Amino acid sequence: MARYRSILSLILVIVTTFLVSCSSPSVAKAPPTYTAAQVEQIQQYVPDIVALRDRLDNELITLIKRRDWIDVSNFIHGPGGEMRLKMTYVTRNLLPQDQSQAREVTRSLFDNLVKIEQAAEAADYQKATLNYREALADIDGFLQLIPKQTVLQQESEA
Repeated sequence: MARYRSILSLILVIVTTFLVSCSSPSVAKAPPTYTAAQVEQIQQYVPDIVALRDRLDNELITLIKRRDWIDVSNFIHGPGGEMRLKMTYVTRNLLPQDQSQAREVTRSLFDNLVKIEQAAEAADYQKATLNYREALADIDGFLQLIPKQTVLQQESEA
């Protein structure tokens, strides 16, 4: 009987060893983080986006209040188009889970800029100011998606 127990123990040890060696380890994945290159690319465009947002906040609303519709349209095509382009560049360097939301915000900004231009063509002050406010909210929402270390570095440099 002792002999059967030792053989049974040996078989159990071999089976256990085999099962443990065949299983894959469950390594916890680290949450995705930004690489130095991504942070550098984002830092390259954030000051421009913030500056364009400030221009939008100061110049565009002034043009709308003066009902200077030609300059409103020119602003939408100039700095407004440049902002959308820079936001697209930043979106490419965001984490995958933030990219889809950043694309939605950028698309929403573009839609609001188009609506501002349509309001300018129709000389519709109320529609222009409403879409102006929504465009600012889109930009602020986009800036919330940018990694905090980038935003903090920009604020400390200013």
